[in-house]
Amino acid sequence: MTPQDASRKTEEICRLAPIVPVLVVDDVAHAAPLARALVAGGLPALEVTLRTASALDVIAAMAEVPGGVVGAGTLLTADDVKRAKDAGARFGVSPGATDALLDAAEAHDLPLLPGAATASEAMRLFERGYSVLKFFPAEAAGGAAFLRSLASPLPAIRFCPTGGVTPANAEDYLSLPNVLCAGGSWVAPKAAMAAGDWAGIETLAREAARLGRG
Repeated sequence: MTPQDASRKTEEICRLAPIVPVLVVDDVAHAAPLARALVAGGLPALEVTLRTASALDVIAAMAEVPGGVVGAGTLLTADDVKRAKDAGARFGVSPGATDALLDAAEAHDLPLLPGAATASEAMRLFERGYSVLKFFPAEAAGGAAFLRSLASPLPAIRFCPTGGVTPANAEDYLSLPNVLCAGGSWVAPKAAMAAGDWAGIETLAREAARLGRG
């Protein structure tokens, strides 16, 4: 997969909904009902972070849920890419980018949303062929004001800001011309998952799915 093909695919995924849930799931039993609730609420693109021992099993379970497009987040190494693809991930997300990670994603045909936090990082990725990037950590790296300042000098690059995005500031990001969507963890609170409150999570997803749409 070329970087250009990867960015075309990640753009399609980013355009599915204004918010991509960033999910940290400890219990595999929560995977399917969580995915069903989020998809029913209008958030089909799901990023399962590789931050738990069960993450790959969670990806495999969510990949079976109709209507969902499940990806793997926190990809750091070439091995992470292979394991995520083997588990059923249809896209990958990384907090940054290394040549080894990019090489692996391209070799395994896994569309990657590589991370950038500076203009130089974004330019290096664009030089390689990536035009759709993750902006991380969004709030700590300058927030919506920083991304707005990149729109004119880097007009061909689109972003998915993640890290500190909340219902209170999501519209600030989604209103920008160079933002396709944003990543947020608030739609799947740990307490709601522990309680099996899938209806409550679906409600949060419906509210998030309306963001940035007037």
